[in-house]
Amino acid sequence: MAGKQKLEHFAEMKTFSNVYEPTLEEVFRTDYKMKGKWSAQHFKNKNPLILELGCGKGEYSVGMAKRFPNYNFIGIDIKGARMWRGAKTALEEKIENVCFLRTRVEFIESCFSEGEVEEIWITFPDPQPKDRQEKKRLTSPLFIARYLKFLKDDGCIHLKTDSQFFYEYSLDQVQQNGYEIIEATADLYGEKIEGFDLEVREILSIKTHYEKIFTEKGHKIHYLKFKPHGKALKTF
Repeated sequence: MAGKQKLEHFAEMKTFSNVYEPTLEEVFRTDYKMKGKWSAQHFKNKNPLILELGCGKGEYSVGMAKRFPNYNFIGIDIKGARMWRGAKTALEEKIENVCFLRTRVEFIESCFSEGEVEEIWITFPDPQPKDRQEKKRLTSPLFIARYLKFLKDDGCIHLKTDSQFFYEYSLDQVQQNGYEIIEATADLYGEKIEGFDLEVREILSIKTHYEKIFTEKGHKIHYLKFKPHGKALKTF
């Protein structure tokens, strides 16, 4: 039954005007047709563009789009069955400043051009804890090098995770490369969140499906915000 429903969701997504599903041939070592054109061709405005990597069901992308109508949001994930929920909600509620891109984050530089993106949110990614998996971590030097190709010079990257290992790894990468740390806390919903202004607190209070599960289990949520531009990136 679950398999049949998943197939139905995949089929329905192909009819969604707010979902893009490039083939491997459209993003592997080539530029996707929407690269540099998201604002003009999809959103039809010049508002700042914000990405959510590993968006899952799209709670963050949709939640931020509701709160900030003067920004454009794109949720990115390879799991279409999850993405269907966020995309459908956006269509049902007529939220026009959010869309979804179904592709592997490994191909992200094929989808966005230099200076096209204002901010990146990385929400509860797979921590890839084994040493041999380091290049798959979304805050590894390899991935940050990709982000630098399209992130604006003053653009920033946000990370929310329940993994202490991944938080400490990411913080270490930021410090090793001399990036500018704007915020860093190992317990976001402890006393730290009270120190943010109301707008930031509202953003950070948006919770993904998995974040709700983690917090209900008593896990601490770690948060990191940094600016990677203007600093030398170490080779690996």
